[in-house]
Amino acid sequence: MAAFVIFAQIYFMYQQKLPIILASKSPRRQELLTAMNLDFKVVLKEVDETYPEDLLPAEIAVYIAEKKAKAFDEDSKGSIVITADTIVAYNGEILGKPEDAHHATEMLTKLSGTNHQVYTGVSLTHNGEIRSFYDTTEVFFNTLTPAQIQYYIKNYQPLDKAGSYGIQDWIGLIAVAKIIGSYTNVMGLPTERLYRALAEGNWSV
Repeated sequence: MAAFVIFAQIYFMYQQKLPIILASKSPRRQELLTAMNLDFKVVLKEVDETYPEDLLPAEIAVYIAEKKAKAFDEDSKGSIVITADTIVAYNGEILGKPEDAHHATEMLTKLSGTNHQVYTGVSLTHNGEIRSFYDTTEVFFNTLTPAQIQYYIKNYQPLDKAGSYGIQDWIGLIAVAKIIGSYTNVMGLPTERLYRALAEGNWSV
């Protein structure tokens, strides 16, 4: 089985025939797909990202990714559409994108000196068929001073990021003590899981 998976991955790398649509405005996700040497185009649609309150964090990430996927049903004819959603969970609380700088300060103060989880749900849609998965990463933060938090918010404007931070930014260099799991998952797209799903999906033939 392992040999078959490796063959499928190599085949996908060199024989990508189906066009890929990335349904995300996130520059991080676009950078990651480019680094994976995948050919894709970006198509954007507005989607309501609310979710039932009784869902667990991993379920929320997948629920929203699939909600986005359903908006691209027609676009998936003859293409593979990639949709994703990333959330941060701290002590059971979901930390989404901050509303303003004050909200971002509150979030980063909570994360300071503690650990939290980052969940990314990913959906692949082809000809109306949706296949989904998620990945989880544990992130450990050093203690941040109020001055460091304000410096980061002022200079990096993390209002478009779940949990009010980007691990690839300055704060990731000075505050993240360690992670358990995928680094790219924290950036917004678990690339190893994604690549494996694309290869094993047999959608390139």
